[in-house]
Amino acid sequence: MFAITVEHEFCAAHALTIGGARETLHGHNFHVWVTVEGMALDADGLLCDFHLVQQALRDVAEPLTNRNLHDCAPFRSKNPTAENLARHIADEVIARVAAGLPASARVGMVRVSEAPGCVAAYTP
Repeated sequence: MFAITVEHEFCAAHALTIGGARETLHGHNFHVWVTVEGMALDADGLLCDFHLVQQALRDVAEPLTNRNLHDCAPFRSKNPTAENLARHIADEVIARVAAGLPASARVGMVRVSEAPGCVAAYTP
C-alpha cells in the first residue's frame, strides 16, 4: 500500500455544545492532514499528484478560514467538533479529487487537530 499525505492549517472559531452546555466561543489553528492511499503507482511512479490534493484541501478550507464555524453552511445545525470537521473535509475533498485520482487511489483518512496532541480522524 502506498500513501501520500498533504497538510494545511487554517484559523477558525467555534463554541461546542458538550453534555448540553455550550462552551464560550474560542478560536483554533486547525491542522488538517488528508491521506490518499492505493496499491499501485502510475507510469511516473506516483500514487497521485500532491498538487491535486493540496488544491482541493485549500479550496475546502477557504470558506471556513477566519470564520465562526457556526456561521458556515455545514455547521449551522451540526456541532462543529473536530470529528465533524474531519468528515466534512473528507467528503468535500473526495468530491473535488474524484475525477483526478487514478482508479487505484482513494482518500483513506482525514485528520484534524485543534490543539497539540489532540487529533480526530475520519476514514471514509
